[in-house]
Amino acid sequence: MACPENMFFLIGLFMSGVLACFGQRDLFATIPDRLDVLTGSCIQIPCSFDIPDQHKDTFNSTIRTTGVWIKENPDFGLHPDNVIFNSSETVNRFQGKITGNMSQKNCTTVFFNVTTNYTRYFFRIESQPFRATDTGKSVDIVVMAFPSSPIITVSGEVKEGTPVSLNCSAVAPCPEHPPELTWTLPTQFTTENQLQENPDQTKSVLSTVTFTPSYLHHEQNITCTAVYPVGASNKRAEHNMMLNVSFSPKDTSASISPADPALMGSCVNLTCNSTSNPPVTNFTWFKISEGKPAQVASGLSYTLNVTVGDGGLYFCEARNSHGRGKSKEVWLTIKGQEETVTTMVFGIAAGTLGVLLLISLISVIGWRRNSRLHDGLERTDNPQGQNSPVNTVCANQATAGEEPEEPAENQSEEIQYGDIDFSKLRPKETPAAAQDRVQGQESEYAEVNVTGRRDKVQHLNNLDGLYAQVNK
Repeated sequence: MACPENMFFLIGLFMSGVLACFGQRDLFATIPDRLDVLTGSCIQIPCSFDIPDQHKDTFNSTIRTTGVWIKENPDFGLHPDNVIFNSSETVNRFQGKITGNMSQKNCTTVFFNVTTNYTRYFFRIESQPFRATDTGKSVDIVVMAFPSSPIITVSGEVKEGTPVSLNCSAVAPCPEHPPELTWTLPTQFTTENQLQENPDQTKSVLSTVTFTPSYLHHEQNITCTAVYPVGASNKRAEHNMMLNVSFSPKDTSASISPADPALMGSCVNLTCNSTSNPPVTNFTWFKISEGKPAQVASGLSYTLNVTVGDGGLYFCEARNSHGRGKSKEVWLTIKGQEETVTTMVFGIAAGTLGVLLLISLISVIGWRRNSRLHDGLERTDNPQGQNSPVNTVCANQATAGEEPEEPAENQSEEIQYGDIDFSKLRPKETPAAAQDRVQGQESEYAEVNVTGRRDKVQHLNNLDGLYAQVNK
């Protein structure tokens, strides 16, 4: 009976070798393909395992299971010195620990202060009675002096006036000391940071920034910086990105070449300039006609041979998929028309000034006429020999504004008589003679006063005639 048992044992070994040659795996380990770690920092290896169907009866999860990491060569029997970590040992080449629950097939492991760079690492479990190494799966751990740059991604289109979110992610090979992410943007923003798990179960830090872009932010740089704590110092890495902001046409302007007044029959070019993203797809030219814009051409430039009717105001309009922009109006002047326009302007100004002067003259004459009529009426109504305030003001005005009237002959004689003192030459008269003399002087004064009023009325009639001629 011994022989058959030995034969079965040999057959089992043979079959295991055959299955191994054909890729049959005794253990399935799920680990990342590659991990980067900063020299002197820690690294976490996400790990889980499963038992193939042919060994499920052999593995007992209730029995304590040991995790082993082997470098470079998975053949544990031939290279036992390749073991860098064994969870059952207190001293290992790599200091670390298995943080996962092995009874639940979680073999996640953390290594501390990694400085040595071995290329490939394989995982092995040892249990009673099951022992196996996954020879078909390994993880590459790359030790670096500097961290890799974070990655910036954009969620959606960056459009002027529309809030947008940017994401910056940086690997966190040591979740116990994750990197700190900061932003540099040309505008105000809000941020939100979180530690997240990637599809391969590695960790990373995600920072999301939200802001509202303007067209002024187009082609400006933004920066995401990752700061990794390594021992007592920090190591930094950053990612720069240029913003690509979509916006409607801005700073639209129209220009005329040549800028001098154009000659009749000459060639004049009107050019439209605008800034936009995406670029302008359509330029349209308008001319102000009868106070309203009328489309005259399309295209970046508008060239015309100058005719009489081409002078006037022009403007252009630029369009893209996000909107439109309008330029200020420019004046196309034709040689010879500027003199006509200038002459017309001066003519209108001179005519307006003449009308204003004529109205002023008529107003002054009318005011003087009313004043004189008012003065004549009050003089007639006032008793002879009395001086009123109104008579004094009108007299002053007449003296200041016009030539005084020539006195009548009787008035001159009256003044001469007043200047001569007859009291010294006249002999002493009797009371009867004195009464006759007084009555004679009063008659003479009344006659002179009537003559003066007649001349005044004649002068006012002359003013009425002049006023009537001006009104015509």
